[in-house]
Amino acid sequence: MKFGENKLCTSVRLALSLGMLAASAYGTAAFAQDAQSNANAQQDQNQKAKTLETITVTGSHIRRVDVETSNPVVTIDAAAIKATGKLTLGDILQQLPAVTGGNVNPQVNNGGGTGGSSIGLRGLGAQRTLVLIDGKRIINNDVNAIPADMIERVEVLTDGASSVYGSDAIGGVVNFILKKSYQGATFALNYGESDHNDGASQGYTFTFGQTSDKGSLMVGLDYNKTDAVQASQRKFSKNAISISGSSQSPIHSYIGGSSYPAYGRIQLPASLAAQYGCSNVALNKGASGTNASTDYHCFTNADKYNYATVNLIQTPQERSSFFVNGTYNLADHLQVYVDGYHNKTSSNFQLAPALFGSAYGADIPADNPYNVFGQTYSGSGSDFRLRLVSIGPRITDSTTTTDQIATGFKGDFTVFGQNWNWDAGFDYGHLSTTTITRNLPNVDKINQALTCGTAANPVSSGCTPINIFNQYDPTTASFLQSSAVPGISNAFSIQKIYAVEANGGLFDLPAGTVSAGVGASYRREYTSSTIDPLLTIDPATGNCTLGSQCSSPLSGSYNVKEVYAELFVPVLKDIPFIQSLNVTLGDRYSKFSTFGSTNNTKIGLEWKPIDDLLLRGTMADVFRAPAIGDVFGSPVSDAPKLSSDPCDHATVANPACAGVPLNGTFVNQDVALGQQIKAVTSGSQYAGFPLGPEKGKSFDVGLVYSPSYVPGLSTSVDVWHIYLNDTISAIGAQTVLNLCYAGITAYCPLITRYGAGSANPGQIAQILEPTGNLGSTDTAGIDFSARYKLPQFSFGQFMIGLDATYLKRYDQNTAPGTAANVTFHDAGHFAPYGSAAAATCPSGGGVCLFPRWKGSGFVNWTAGNWDASWRMRYIGRFRNGSSDPTNDTFPAGAGLNGVIFNYGATVYNDASVGYNIAPFNTRVDFGINNLFDKQPPLLYANNVLNANTDPTDFDLQGRYFWARVTVKF
Repeated sequence: MKFGENKLCTSVRLALSLGMLAASAYGTAAFAQDAQSNANAQQDQNQKAKTLETITVTGSHIRRVDVETSNPVVTIDAAAIKATGKLTLGDILQQLPAVTGGNVNPQVNNGGGTGGSSIGLRGLGAQRTLVLIDGKRIINNDVNAIPADMIERVEVLTDGASSVYGSDAIGGVVNFILKKSYQGATFALNYGESDHNDGASQGYTFTFGQTSDKGSLMVGLDYNKTDAVQASQRKFSKNAISISGSSQSPIHSYIGGSSYPAYGRIQLPASLAAQYGCSNVALNKGASGTNASTDYHCFTNADKYNYATVNLIQTPQERSSFFVNGTYNLADHLQVYVDGYHNKTSSNFQLAPALFGSAYGADIPADNPYNVFGQTYSGSGSDFRLRLVSIGPRITDSTTTTDQIATGFKGDFTVFGQNWNWDAGFDYGHLSTTTITRNLPNVDKINQALTCGTAANPVSSGCTPINIFNQYDPTTASFLQSSAVPGISNAFSIQKIYAVEANGGLFDLPAGTVSAGVGASYRREYTSSTIDPLLTIDPATGNCTLGSQCSSPLSGSYNVKEVYAELFVPVLKDIPFIQSLNVTLGDRYSKFSTFGSTNNTKIGLEWKPIDDLLLRGTMADVFRAPAIGDVFGSPVSDAPKLSSDPCDHATVANPACAGVPLNGTFVNQDVALGQQIKAVTSGSQYAGFPLGPEKGKSFDVGLVYSPSYVPGLSTSVDVWHIYLNDTISAIGAQTVLNLCYAGITAYCPLITRYGAGSANPGQIAQILEPTGNLGSTDTAGIDFSARYKLPQFSFGQFMIGLDATYLKRYDQNTAPGTAANVTFHDAGHFAPYGSAAAATCPSGGGVCLFPRWKGSGFVNWTAGNWDASWRMRYIGRFRNGSSDPTNDTFPAGAGLNGVIFNYGATVYNDASVGYNIAPFNTRVDFGINNLFDKQPPLLYANNVLNANTDPTDFDLQGRYFWARVTVKF
């Protein structure tokens, strides 16, 4: 039974019943208290309007009356957050048009799985978007860990702000503003479920606050839980659907997946290869595997392992949070404050069963009694591949705990008639993660069993013989299951910040008061991890005892000392064609213990030729120092996919092709199969690769137009341009290979191929993927925004809004100034997993989508106690593939060049309705997300890591119903 009309009606009745039941406990006394709170709030608002209270808008440290400044800021208030029905903040922020280019979220199973969501503005990745709470840095950039109920609004600065906030604020800033002066208590209950009767979510929040003339205190509890959704429960994701073709065969799709299948992929010796007419075979179903002539057949795409059925399209997650926000007035002009929260997030992801094979430490002797092929299968021997389905899927449980606190003193004073505000505080963040991965095989134990003879004739009583060529043999299956043990790792990070800042007026000019903001800070970052010895990587082979999910301990720290100054100068005012003309100047000096010092400046201009029109522009330096993980990142097993190997059919020697036969016959088998290769990602230090900071410029020119002849209408247009040099990037395997082949020799030591004397000469054994400075990035576009509050009608009040971003350019240069340089023109394109373009993706699930257009719109309606909202999300059309050989992504496999797949636009519709039961101080909301059950585009398993599509941009669950009851007392 679907969650259709009957369930919808049931949910509404349930929500109304719960609301009436909860509200009856508090009665009219609660309503009277809320009415008084509303009256007080309105009185405060009126008072602020009369006194023109100054505020600090994200993007500046200077307090001003103006809300619209030279900085483009998008604001999302608490009401808009609640109208989405989302329990966490990540899903909401990822729908912003300015967020593009790949991010992680709970839909990302392979490449994510921690339940977290990242926010990457301008396609530059989460590492170039600074996340703040009340203007202060936090240690965990997973916005899902921030309790939504403590947030008054979110301000998103879509402009580079290194001179204001320091490193990382290249693409922009996401600033969460806390609720202040909270009065009363609120309890809310949320429940949701998909149209497929899965993915259920539930949430409970309780918030209490008290405000008096001595200060204020707000505390709250937040709990939410979301169930997993199996990929097998959706038609588009239940099978790994790949697409391929060649000059000999037309493009076709097939259900397949991995060349590590349940019945093996076994390389034959020359004699048997001639007999079978192929190089690799798979075991016949039901065969014992002991007869080389009759128990096997030639391996084909039909034998590939369909991993999709055991993957997830929604990872399960459970969060519990406690938060506090308090101030106490020590004197008329002195206040102590504390803001903090504790969050515990538990999540897991599920992958296909573990790999066992030559590349991952398998060592099958030629004299093994079950080895009827008579040759050794090992790293330097012939190739053997097997998916250990008898053990079961790999399941990784992750528990992340975040503790964040900001405390200090703040106040105000007067100097020469000018008001100043100051703040001296200490920020502390602690982030810890425990990861347990289950069903990983002990390769050493399996290899030992391969030397134990046969079940009928074991070499010793303490040895268990197994037939690895037939894992369905009961004895073998039982042994493999017993060999699987969990691998455990722990990591923690600490961030400490000491800061002092002040802002206020300097002196008066005819056009207004010249104001300044100054400050200094000291920040120290430290991280450390402990890895299970069974998971500790062997640098020589890239393997570990538990197979393919290996790592090593990490430890490192750095500190940065910073000072900044900002100056606001009102130049002219109230003259013809200049209602106001203001200039803002900013400068920040930063000294890093690891990379030296840098100085970044900013200039902003505001010009109002008439009251209705504001013209604005900013030009700023942007800067990002390598983070701890970029430098000291420990080696971690990776399994990237190559879209091509430049050494295929090689006849001329090249450093990238060491070991490749130069007779023109070489073909990379993993590329031909669409199979992932073996690689190790790491920080720069492990790979011995140079790394430095990245620098660039940010430009923004725009206008805000609010015509007086159309009351309630406000529009804005901003043209932006960001470019970066020496872009810090995790350099993917395809890029390493291409740049070495093109003559950038620094990349060549990162490639290891099997030698001429091996069974597979020239095939790639391993590639190191370090963090380094990879070329430059150049992106530009236009933002559009409009809001219109229509005149009051007898049937209610309407508000409509539209936000959109047009991506004019997103170019990545791999080696500017050299003959090896390739420029990837990503705007309007999808960069699939394994492509050279995706190898430089800033973040997110192994793929990157850069649609030309991305937008959102809404229509809100209120009438008495009723309100409703209709929201639309738009992801523009895009293409996968290019006629330019340097930009080809080979969407149909390496066999075909210049293939282009075009995809149309995707539109999602969400709707919600709410009713205030005023006598009982209760509100009931109900909504449907993805109202028309829009399915994601089919991008094919050979181009992505998850669900045949892009989980970082598209909705995978389908139509989703939710309800909420909120009671105030």
